[in-house]
Amino acid sequence: MITTPEHNERIAKMTFASVYPHYLAKVEKKGRTKEELHQVITWLTGFDEKQLQGLMDEKASFSDFFSKANVNPNAHLITGVICGYRIEEIENPLTKQVRYLDKLVDELAKGKKMEKILRSV
Repeated sequence: MITTPEHNERIAKMTFASVYPHYLAKVEKKGRTKEELHQVITWLTGFDEKQLQGLMDEKASFSDFFSKANVNPNAHLITGVICGYRIEEIENPLTKQVRYLDKLVDELAKGKKMEKILRSV
Protein backbone atom coordinates (compact mmCIF):
# COMPACT_ATOMS: atom_id res chain seq x y z
CA MET A 1 0.00 0.00 0.00
CA ILE A 2 1.41 3.39 -1.01
CA THR A 3 1.13 6.33 1.40
CA THR A 4 -0.59 9.44 0.09
CA PRO A 5 0.54 13.02 0.69
CA GLU A 6 -2.57 13.50 2.86
CA HIS A 7 -1.68 10.43 4.93
CA ASN A 8 1.90 11.69 5.39
CA GLU A 9 0.64 15.15 6.40
CA ARG A 10 -1.79 13.67 8.94
CA ILE A 11 1.01 11.65 10.53
CA ALA A 12 3.34 14.68 10.62
CA LYS A 13 0.74 16.75 12.50
CA MET A 14 -0.23 14.01 14.98
CA THR A 15 1.27 14.60 18.43
CA PHE A 16 3.45 12.04 20.15
CA ALA A 17 1.56 12.77 23.38
CA SER A 18 -1.74 11.73 21.77
CA VAL A 19 -0.34 8.36 20.63
CA TYR A 20 1.83 7.53 23.65
CA PRO A 21 -1.07 6.41 25.92
CA HIS A 22 -2.13 3.94 23.20
CA TYR A 23 1.40 2.56 22.98
CA LEU A 24 1.53 2.18 26.76
CA ALA A 25 -1.89 0.53 27.01
CA LYS A 26 -1.01 -1.87 24.21
CA VAL A 27 2.20 -3.11 25.82
CA GLU A 28 0.85 -3.21 29.38
CA LYS A 29 -2.20 -5.19 28.27
CA LYS A 30 0.22 -7.83 26.98
CA GLY A 31 2.26 -7.93 30.19
CA ARG A 32 5.12 -5.63 29.19
CA THR A 33 6.16 -2.55 31.18
CA LYS A 34 6.40 1.19 30.75
CA GLU A 35 10.16 0.83 31.30
CA GLU A 36 10.41 -1.60 28.39
CA LEU A 37 8.38 0.78 26.19
CA HIS A 38 10.73 3.61 27.09
CA GLN A 39 13.75 1.39 26.38
CA VAL A 40 12.40 0.77 22.87
CA ILE A 41 11.61 4.46 22.27
CA THR A 42 15.05 5.48 23.57
CA TRP A 43 16.78 2.94 21.32
CA LEU A 44 15.01 4.35 18.25
CA THR A 45 15.17 8.07 19.06
CA GLY A 46 17.97 8.63 21.56
CA PHE A 47 15.59 10.47 23.91
CA ASP A 48 15.93 9.91 27.65
CA GLU A 49 13.02 9.97 30.14
CA LYS A 50 13.27 13.73 30.73
CA GLN A 51 13.33 14.55 27.02
CA LEU A 52 10.38 12.23 26.32
CA GLN A 53 8.35 13.89 29.05
CA GLY A 54 9.29 17.33 27.74
CA LEU A 55 8.15 16.42 24.22
CA MET A 56 4.85 15.12 25.60
CA ASP A 57 4.38 18.23 27.77
CA GLU A 58 4.92 20.52 24.78
CA LYS A 59 2.62 18.34 22.66
CA ALA A 60 5.28 17.94 19.98
CA SER A 61 4.02 16.76 16.61
CA PHE A 62 5.66 13.68 15.13
CA SER A 63 7.37 16.07 12.72
CA ASP A 64 8.97 17.96 15.64
CA PHE A 65 9.54 14.74 17.61
CA PHE A 66 11.58 13.07 14.88
CA SER A 67 13.35 16.28 13.80
CA LYS A 68 14.83 16.40 17.34
CA ALA A 69 15.53 12.65 17.48
CA ASN A 70 18.87 11.00 16.89
CA VAL A 71 17.42 8.02 14.99
CA ASN A 72 19.33 4.80 15.62
CA PRO A 73 21.58 3.90 12.68
CA ASN A 74 20.19 0.34 12.82
CA ALA A 75 16.58 1.52 12.37
CA HIS A 76 16.75 0.40 8.73
CA LEU A 77 16.78 -3.18 10.06
CA ILE A 78 13.14 -2.72 11.14
CA THR A 79 11.12 -4.36 8.40
CA GLY A 80 7.74 -5.93 7.86
CA VAL A 81 4.14 -4.80 7.70
CA ILE A 82 2.53 -2.43 10.18
CA CYS A 83 -0.88 -0.78 9.82
CA GLY A 84 -1.18 -2.26 6.33
CA TYR A 85 2.06 -0.73 5.08
CA ARG A 86 5.32 -2.55 4.30
CA ILE A 87 7.91 -0.42 6.07
CA GLU A 88 10.61 -1.00 3.45
CA GLU A 89 8.36 0.50 0.77
CA ILE A 90 7.44 3.73 2.58
CA GLU A 91 9.15 6.59 0.76
CA ASN A 92 8.35 9.52 3.08
CA PRO A 93 11.16 9.58 5.71
CA LEU A 94 8.96 10.86 8.55
CA THR A 95 6.18 8.37 7.87
CA LYS A 96 8.80 5.61 7.79
CA GLN A 97 10.20 6.71 11.17
CA VAL A 98 6.74 6.76 12.75
CA ARG A 99 6.07 3.28 11.37
CA TYR A 100 9.42 2.12 12.78
CA LEU A 101 8.16 3.20 16.20
CA ASP A 102 4.78 1.53 15.63
CA LYS A 103 6.52 -1.70 14.62
CA LEU A 104 8.79 -1.71 17.69
CA VAL A 105 5.81 -1.19 19.99
CA ASP A 106 3.95 -3.97 18.17
CA GLU A 107 6.89 -6.36 18.58
CA LEU A 108 7.14 -5.50 22.27
CA ALA A 109 3.43 -6.19 22.75
CA LYS A 110 3.73 -9.49 20.89
CA GLY A 111 6.30 -10.70 23.40
CA LYS A 112 9.43 -10.61 21.26
CA LYS A 113 12.71 -10.69 23.17
CA MET A 114 14.22 -7.26 23.76
CA GLU A 115 17.47 -8.24 21.98
CA LYS A 116 15.49 -8.99 18.81
CA ILE A 117 13.38 -5.82 19.09
CA LEU A 118 16.51 -3.70 19.48
CA ARG A 119 18.13 -5.45 16.53
CA SER A 120 21.17 -6.46 18.61
CA VAL A 121 21.23 -10.12 17.50
